[in-house]
Amino acid sequence: MPDDAAVIGSGPNGLAAAVVLARAGLRVRVLEASDTPGGGLRSGALTLPGFTHDVCASVHALGALSPCFRPWPLDAHGLAWAYPPLPLAHPFDDGTAAVLDRSLETTAGLLGRDGPAWLALIGSVVRRWAMLEGALLGPPLRWPAHPLALAGFGLEALQPARALARRRFATPQGRALFAGLAAHAVLPLERPMSAAVGLVLGAAAHLGGWPFASGGSGRVADALGSYLRELGGRIDTGRRVASLGELEGLALVMCDVGPPALARLAGARLPERHRRRLTRYRYGPGVCKVDWALAGPIPWTADACRRAGTVHLGGTIEEIAEAERAPWDGRLAERPFVLVAQPTVCDPSRAPDGRHVGWAYCHVPHGSDADATDRIESQIERFAPGFRRLILAAHVRTAGQLALENPNCVGGDIGGGVQDLAQWLARPVLGRRPYATPLRGVYLCSASTPPGGGVHGMSGFHAATAALRDLQFNSTVHGR
Repeated sequence: MPDDAAVIGSGPNGLAAAVVLARAGLRVRVLEASDTPGGGLRSGALTLPGFTHDVCASVHALGALSPCFRPWPLDAHGLAWAYPPLPLAHPFDDGTAAVLDRSLETTAGLLGRDGPAWLALIGSVVRRWAMLEGALLGPPLRWPAHPLALAGFGLEALQPARALARRRFATPQGRALFAGLAAHAVLPLERPMSAAVGLVLGAAAHLGGWPFASGGSGRVADALGSYLRELGGRIDTGRRVASLGELEGLALVMCDVGPPALARLAGARLPERHRRRLTRYRYGPGVCKVDWALAGPIPWTADACRRAGTVHLGGTIEEIAEAERAPWDGRLAERPFVLVAQPTVCDPSRAPDGRHVGWAYCHVPHGSDADATDRIESQIERFAPGFRRLILAAHVRTAGQLALENPNCVGGDIGGGVQDLAQWLARPVLGRRPYATPLRGVYLCSASTPPGGGVHGMSGFHAATAALRDLQFNSTVHGR
């Protein structure tokens, strides 16, 4: 039987879109240029045999919470979440650390004077998550189901993270903890809306625990692929699509690619005005990422860091703000804000007995080929003296190398493009139908569409849902 639909790209959004279409009864084929599916959802022995590293995505703050993944039987297809004892720790030079516990109340208690502020600010998002979820993880230009709840969130989310942290928190610990969360937005902390990601990630830690995928992030892609095949879908690897003309005759084509890549695939078929809008899509700073095979656990001075799945290294809010401003100015920060992931804190299967794996990155200028390993390791040594003595092997990827390996990471931008206010509203272009294109049956489903980066599948889910709705409408209109 001929296919009904094709999905170009097998990242989490491409696979999610394929599953949505297959569940609706369509015959779906995923076309992946690489030898293995998954995009950023891949794992492998990057350093030494027996050590499993995540190639890109590692900590899945929204994975277990995703309304896309939740109803699907991914556990029956081999996916299990591994939860660290603590989602996050943020150490300081005096040997202490701010702690983000899975319990909202415990976190507030540990923050002392800033406990009531944490309960009010992050707690409000936690308590209203069921009302906010649809708006936060969907297209922005539609009427929300709970407008008052969203308005309350927006009053805080639209602010610059630095200003919000200084206004709401009194202690260096509370301010730095929130600043580290907000830094995941990869925006200067003085920019409007840089607070939004901090609010969402803080709430997600309390609601979902920031888990890893047991055995490596590739298991998420494996489970999605297995479920797709159970539904009758297929995945062809080593299949690069150079033009949409190769897919003539299909009812639907879903594109898990960036906007400029879609413009290249469509070529002259795309109206010139729309093509220009796609090519003007903005990408932000990249990352330099390092993976380590370690002889033992990282010897953090602060005990809480030894139990945390994620550790934020940046010291005070002022230091984090300077570090996050640097790549936007074309500079590599002397003391970068470093995100460290410790999967073997809760998933010992990733390393031989007694050994560990570590993963870290910092933000660097867009497309930079700078190797920031020394600066990253110096930040870890600052809070974990003796770390370098544990390194058995290391694997480095600069922003430029990451862009070559994964075309969706343009310039090393792992979030699918800048997520400031303008591009949150116009992602990839301004309009109420962000997934549709002027070409009938062709849709964009990558992280460059709402709600943006992260392993949650929601961009693919919404794109495929919109495509099915249009397909049904067109079939009714044309009597098919």
